[in-house]
Order: sequence, then structure tokens, then C-alpha cells
Amino acid sequence: MASSLAVLTMGALVAGCGTPNNSTSTTNNAGTTGSSAHASFKVGLVTDTGGLNDHGFNHLADVGLTKAEKDFGITGKVVQSTQASDYVPNLQNFAQNGYQLVIAVGFLMDGAVKQVAKEYPKTKFLIIDDPITGMSNVTSAIFNTEQCGYLVGAMAGLMEKQTGLKGINNKNVLGVVGGQQIPPVTSYIAGFQQGVQKTDPGATILVKWANSFSDQALGSQIAQAEISQGADIIFPVAGGTGIGSIDAAQSAGVYAIGVDADQNYLAPATVITSATKGVDTATYDVIKQAMNNKFQSGIQYFNLKNGGVGIATPNSAVPKSVITQVNNLEQQIINGSITVSATMK
Repeated sequence: MASSLAVLTMGALVAGCGTPNNSTSTTNNAGTTGSSAHASFKVGLVTDTGGLNDHGFNHLADVGLTKAEKDFGITGKVVQSTQASDYVPNLQNFAQNGYQLVIAVGFLMDGAVKQVAKEYPKTKFLIIDDPITGMSNVTSAIFNTEQCGYLVGAMAGLMEKQTGLKGINNKNVLGVVGGQQIPPVTSYIAGFQQGVQKTDPGATILVKWANSFSDQALGSQIAQAEISQGADIIFPVAGGTGIGSIDAAQSAGVYAIGVDADQNYLAPATVITSATKGVDTATYDVIKQAMNNKFQSGIQYFNLKNGGVGIATPNSAVPKSVITQVNNLEQQIINGSITVSATMK
């Protein structure tokens, strides 16, 4: 299970300083070892409102940018959006200041990217998790997260049968905490539902929505409510909100599954695995393409087969027999024997 059990490298979070329109910005200092010939190539990264402390896709995009700075000697800068109205001016600011590539992290920046890319046709744009086509200066990184969602769902279903394991009760209930009902979230949950159905068709899956990616207190509250209904494994797909859900699982002595990045470090005994999305790899690859005049407009897909999504190394609570069964399911997805839908039930 080389692709799925690879642990994504977590980089150091960077601090921000105040800038106009309530956003924060930082210039990365990666200890450049790449060619100084690329120092004039500037890349700007705009986070969504979850910010760099989401321990998820915003952070991973910054990890990819930092690696590109170190490897290629480019100049990178990050601006953190604190509200949706920041998106357009943050993108415009980079384009106005001669940044050759501007990265927008998140589906919610769809309209902002379309507007600013039209205003600045000579600037290249990468948007994460949103399919934009028909614009020659925009590329989209789309992740088939229903596939890794399926694998962690299958693992959760198998874990529900381990009733002798501390933290697993006999109620056969799983909890999901969703950030917003948007495709990058619902695709994970759709896969999770199908994976559970495969290995534990009698399980009950509770799905509740936070409508936020940054409210840790709410994430904790929702998870606590699901735990009170018998859930002993919580799967938060909610950015920073989900950190609160993991905290709640840890406090209650039940388990959690991380999302986007390997989140085991948040609660090593609690997070049994994570459904991972290679935002860092996609960011790095597109920077390299743009820097070498090989920018590809349209959609670039990342999936289990090409290593773009996966499942993090399970913790010690997961029996080897469960890991073996999940490995087998992964291979069936890769070879096409299992097709996973991105649509929730």
C-alpha cells in the first residue's frame, strides 16, 4: 500500500503580520538552495478563511510553496483571508504586483478566481478543489477524495467490529462532521459512506453540518452530540472546525479519522488514520510547470492511482487484519474493480 500508507510531510507553520482588508501575509523564507536564476519568478498564495492553522489543505498548499522556494529559488508570499470579501482584493494584489502565478486555495474562491483571471490574462492562476475550464490562464487541481474517503470508511466499518478494543462500544454508530455542503467536502463523505457500507452495512452514520471551517468550539460541540448518540469514531471533514471534533473524540476516549493531511500528530492515540489529499504535491507541481513555461490550463486530476490521494499510516490501535483488508480494497479501486461515487447518499 505504498501510495496510501505514505505519510504526508508536515512543514512548519508560518506566522502572519497585519495587512489591509483584514488579511494577514507572510513572505516565506525556505533557506533557498535552488538556482537564483528563478528568484524573479514570484508565486502568491491566497488561503481561504480557514487560514494556515487549519492543519489541512491551506497548510499543505503552503508546504508545497515552501518546498518550491527551497528547490527552485523562487520568491513566494502567502496572504491569509479572514472573510470571503478578502478573496478578490487578495488575488488582485498579487496580480497587480507582477506575481506570475497566483494560487487560490479552495472551492469557495471560484467566483473570485474567474473575475481576477479575466482582469489579468497574463497572470497564471491555480485553484485548489474547484474545476474551472475555458480559461487559458487558469488550472484546477481536482482530487478524487471519494477514493480515500472510501478507504477510511472501510477501515471505520472494520474497526466497529473490534468491540473488545478500548474505545469501541457495541452500538455500531459512526459520526461525520461536515464543514459545508460543497463538493470537496461531500466527495469525502460520499466515499466514507460507501466504504462503511462495504465492510459494515449495518452501521449507522450520523452526518451533521457546521457550516464553518474555522469554528473549533462548534466542531467540538457537534462531535460531542454524535458521541452522546453512540458514535465511537468521528470523521470531521471541516478544516479547522474539525480540530475541535478531534479534541472532543480524544476527551471522550473514542477515535477519530483525520482529513486532508495526516492529523495523527494532533492526538496520536485517538486519530487512527487520515484521508489524505496531496495539495502540497499539486501546488509544487504546478509551480514547476509555470516556472518552466509548461503551464497546463484546465483540470489536473489527482487520485489513488497517481498518488494524489491516499490514507495515512494507521496507528497502533488498528489490527493488521484490518490494514490488510483495506490494502486489498485500495488495489481494487486502483485496478477499476471498485468504482467509488462522489455523490452522497
